[in-house]
Amino acid sequence: MDKKNDSFCDPLPLTYCNEHKMNQSNYTYDSMFIFEHTFHVPVDYDNPETGQISVFVREIRSNLSKRNPYLVFFQGGPGFESPRPITHSGWIKKALSRYDILLLDQRGTGRSTAANFQTIGDWDPKKQADYLQHFRADNIVKDAEFIRNEMIGDKPWSILGQSFGGFCALNYLSFHSHGLKEILITGGIPPLMAHPDDIYRRTYDRVKRKNGEFFNIFPNAQDRACRIADSIQKTNPTLPNGDKLSIERFQLLGLQFGFHDGYANLNYLFEHAISNGELSYSFLKGLLGLQSFDTNPFFTVLHEACYAQQFSTNWSAARIRDEFPEFDPNARHPFLFTGEMLYPWMMDQFQALVPLKEAAQLLAEKNDWPLLYDPAALSNNSVPVVAAVYTNDMYVDRDFSLDSAESIKGIRLWKTDEFEHNGLRSHGEKVLAKLFELLD
Repeated sequence: MDKKNDSFCDPLPLTYCNEHKMNQSNYTYDSMFIFEHTFHVPVDYDNPETGQISVFVREIRSNLSKRNPYLVFFQGGPGFESPRPITHSGWIKKALSRYDILLLDQRGTGRSTAANFQTIGDWDPKKQADYLQHFRADNIVKDAEFIRNEMIGDKPWSILGQSFGGFCALNYLSFHSHGLKEILITGGIPPLMAHPDDIYRRTYDRVKRKNGEFFNIFPNAQDRACRIADSIQKTNPTLPNGDKLSIERFQLLGLQFGFHDGYANLNYLFEHAISNGELSYSFLKGLLGLQSFDTNPFFTVLHEACYAQQFSTNWSAARIRDEFPEFDPNARHPFLFTGEMLYPWMMDQFQALVPLKEAAQLLAEKNDWPLLYDPAALSNNSVPVVAAVYTNDMYVDRDFSLDSAESIKGIRLWKTDEFEHNGLRSHGEKVLAKLFELLD
């Protein structure tokens, strides 16, 4: 793309949008009738002349002879595409018992217009930052509203927000409640006004506890982790994609601690990490497969920005880490893993993030982010809202969630320690069944 062009992308005429919003293809798979849609939306809704991007939506029905109300799914992240329907099972199967499902690939992800080092990497950093500032929850919700008006006009629909998808849901409720029939949230009631510094102080404490649980369950894991860290320090190994593996990057594997199978997956990964005195290829490839920071760059570039409201974040997780010296990469016995924290050094160590490094810094310094939530609207809410709050959630703080819930009129909560943050994925039918009970 032409760096000298002030627009973000080549504008598409609105007539194109209206004429080409129909299905790209239809197919049937495992008792699911699937329809694909693409919509063209403004990059910046306040200045639509700057260009448009596409947003992809996959529609799933269980019955062609009967139409059900729509349930729009907002994926966690930020920066991840919607799940791909592999089998007629889990939460998708349960949801299809009363809805037709719309899986939204949030702007910049999946089959929507991509935003990564291949598509915007050669742009000027300021242009990159100006572009990426429009990829937060507020514009994801505006995309959904655009699509709702195209698909069903002024009729409201239901939404399900998982994790960051819950952040999107409360933005939706704050500013576009007329488009909503009901809201379901799993592991994703956000802090409404908290600064990331306070959020990460609590997060580091939770991750420290998760480390303790992991090493108590798998008593050999601590020694193995220390041996792996020592090997990284001595040999400066290269990952299969050409990135250098640092101890700090190894520590990022603690992100897995918040999933129901995370402890076991890491334990088994560490079991075969050393081969003939060096890190095995299978370990290096396995580690690479667990880290999607490069394939889904928004997770790094915009993660802290999903909390920002009229203030800058300035790489909060990195600054607050200094208050927790136990996470020092040179520490041993115990050696600790980090969690859902994103650091500026990642913009150097992940080759695919390097072209976005300066833009990421500009976004970290940005201090005029718009407000994401409207406390007055939430306190006067009339839309049915039900939410699962996972009391052991490593990613979304339980207490912040409960505090926020007190500000939402009429919300019904299900507090449970039965599941981890990914309960919707691991035990989806049971989780949705409980939320349907609250709705009904």
